[in-house]
Amino acid sequence: MEEHYVDQIMSQPVETVSPTTTLQDAAAEMVRHDVGALVVLDDADRFRGLLTEADFVLLARDGRSPSDSAVAEVMRTDVVTTSRVTPVSEAATTMLDHLVHHVPVVDGGEVVGMLTSMDVASSFVR
Repeated sequence: MEEHYVDQIMSQPVETVSPTTTLQDAAAEMVRHDVGALVVLDDADRFRGLLTEADFVLLARDGRSPSDSAVAEVMRTDVVTTSRVTPVSEAATTMLDHLVHHVPVVDGGEVVGMLTSMDVASSFVR
């Protein structure tokens, strides 16, 4: 079986927000772009974190409103990333090991794509 690489299946473009974006606005961006995660970039376009659908579930569990908080207050900063040249099988194992559905693809310090569990699943049925 031929090995596939992350850059062959990753989702692009990456949707982004800033740390100061309200969670309400971030949620609207997720819905508008039909994505389950947003990359958080600072004013210099440096990668600072990831905001996922799961973060909104945790927010609801805690009884907090998205309009009351900024992305920086709930985003994940301990983000697992991968590279364009990582084999899909290796990236999938990493996702399972860390129990994540979204992995930013980084090239030269820049986020160039997003690998999702749907991307990985789709790669096996093509």
